[in-house]
Amino acid sequence: MKVFFHIGRYTLFVKKVFGRPEKHTVFLKQIVREIDKLGIDSVGIVLIISFFMGAVVTLQTAYNIDMPIIPRYTIGFATRDSMLLEFSSTIVGLILAGKVGSNIASEIGTMRVSEQIDALEIMGINSASYLVLPKMVAFVLIIPFLVIISMGVGITGGYIAGSVTGEVPSADYIYGIQYSFQPFFVVYSLIKGMVFAFIISTASAYWGYHARGGALEVGSASTTAVVTSSILILLFNLILTQLLLA
Repeated sequence: MKVFFHIGRYTLFVKKVFGRPEKHTVFLKQIVREIDKLGIDSVGIVLIISFFMGAVVTLQTAYNIDMPIIPRYTIGFATRDSMLLEFSSTIVGLILAGKVGSNIASEIGTMRVSEQIDALEIMGINSASYLVLPKMVAFVLIIPFLVIISMGVGITGGYIAGSVTGEVPSADYIYGIQYSFQPFFVVYSLIKGMVFAFIISTASAYWGYHARGGALEVGSASTTAVVTSSILILLFNLILTQLLLA
């Protein structure tokens, strides 16, 4: 029954988050600050993960289709579609659930246990909207850029890995990433990324906002936020795939 309890409380929490901001100027400043903290600071880990994912997919594909009847450009084709359809949205989303989700949950949880949120509510401020809405909007706005960066870096990583090892001729790889390209795959990945960003920001904020106790409980809420966000990402990845690609 706890599942239904948390679903109901999460729904009410999200409704409260979408309350009218206190001051639009303050709200916009908070969004810019959160874009820098949640998005720009995540570029480094996205670059590293995407590069190695692209390289590994290229080499694994090359080693497993070593047959004369299969053209070498298939490797570039497989790397491109793997990055576009799954890795640059879902895997990056799972990584950011750990980095960004734990950051949001611990920050808001610390404010809760130190009674800063109670102070905001005493002043008549919608604390959920004031603290969470800028984070959610900022993350949803910045995630498409992270996904696109991941796509480009992943495909480049595959190109470099194939060229350095000699497994994939450069011309074949480039032809493969251009072969039968479907622009909707990029749109599909961006939609998934924005949905995942909403899940990560709101689910993590939910657990931090309702944390009770001290530092130990904040740590527990942060862990629960990452686990919950990861499960929801995998669930909605299945749902969105069925809705958008079926």
